[in-house]
Amino acid sequence: AIRASLSEAEGRSNGLTKTQSKTPKPPSSLYPSSSILQPPRACNSSSKHMAIVPLSLLLFLSLSTLTSVLPKPLTSPYLSPTTVFPNYQKMLTTFKIYIYTPPSPRPFVFTTPPESLFHTSLLNSPFVTQNPNEAHLFFVPFPSDLSTRSLSRLLRDLRINLPYWNRTLGADHFFVSRAGVVYQSDRNLVELKKNSVQISCFPTTSGKFIPHKDITFPSVNPSALALPHAPVNNTMRLLGYMKTNGVMDSSLVNELNGDPEFLIQSEPSDYVEWLRSSKFCLFVYGGDVSWLGEALTFGCVPVVITDRPIQDLPFMDVLRWSEIAMFVGTRTRAEELRGMLGRLSEDRYERMRGFGVTASQHFVWNASPQPYDAFYMVMYQLWLRRHTIRYARREWV
Repeated sequence: AIRASLSEAEGRSNGLTKTQSKTPKPPSSLYPSSSILQPPRACNSSSKHMAIVPLSLLLFLSLSTLTSVLPKPLTSPYLSPTTVFPNYQKMLTTFKIYIYTPPSPRPFVFTTPPESLFHTSLLNSPFVTQNPNEAHLFFVPFPSDLSTRSLSRLLRDLRINLPYWNRTLGADHFFVSRAGVVYQSDRNLVELKKNSVQISCFPTTSGKFIPHKDITFPSVNPSALALPHAPVNNTMRLLGYMKTNGVMDSSLVNELNGDPEFLIQSEPSDYVEWLRSSKFCLFVYGGDVSWLGEALTFGCVPVVITDRPIQDLPFMDVLRWSEIAMFVGTRTRAEELRGMLGRLSEDRYERMRGFGVTASQHFVWNASPQPYDAFYMVMYQLWLRRHTIRYARREWV
């Protein structure tokens, strides 16, 4: 009986026409007669048996796919808006820093306002610990005018007398230097430059800043201290405003000088009103950038004129600078700049201005540090650099 059934099945198989598919037909329960999509058939089947898909369904599927891949509009000036605030709160309760005793036999003070405010705030903060074994980072204070030989001797003493430097070759140490340190052939200074975190004043001279490792202080400005959250004036009278320190060595700035849509002032005594009434504020990188925080406060979108990529902007690890400021080359002509600023959509401009106002709170230095001000955000950048490799042995002398 089994053999007869097999023969009968074989006969039916041989009787298939060439136009019929040899693919087994799916169970009818998977494709009810009321379904829009019919079971697949052979490629050469009659058109009346082809699958019928309404155009409206195809259009809906195409639009759904397109919508799912389009980038969502940015709503925050921060690079990591979902993590920056939880991490900040964690820093406040867990971050610890051990400060070495200054090497100088006489007390020294830092000479620039950002250095001085940071050092004073750190000494009076709960971040300082007297137990080096619980410290995340180690602060090496030394005066900015310390000679190269004296600095090398200081680092050598740390390596010989204490175990902490050699555990990471200085990678969990940081120091403050307003202009930054240069590369040297001395082994101690090489480790300081390549491994330790340098905090310098913005802008830093080219060659003295290592991106993703070093940090810059935002400038201290007296009016910014008094106006951390100044209201934005929506009455715009100027397309662009710029104040200089008396030197205008940019051809673009020279072209703009005298343009009725731009105002270029040299060392003005009062410029706050112009910040309020200007859409854009122009800065020459390497020139006077001390009022960058003020420009952000008043909703004046920064336009930075530079001949190279900028890697030392304050809070580079925190802020999305490409959505806060515009960057143009030094060879840009005045007409080109006017066109670039004019082509910026109103929505994009308002978003950049709003992001700048939000970020401006981080540029404010206070005698007594306040949440999210310049001191705490510099500390937050140090907190982000607390993970280092620590070696088990100390063999170098």
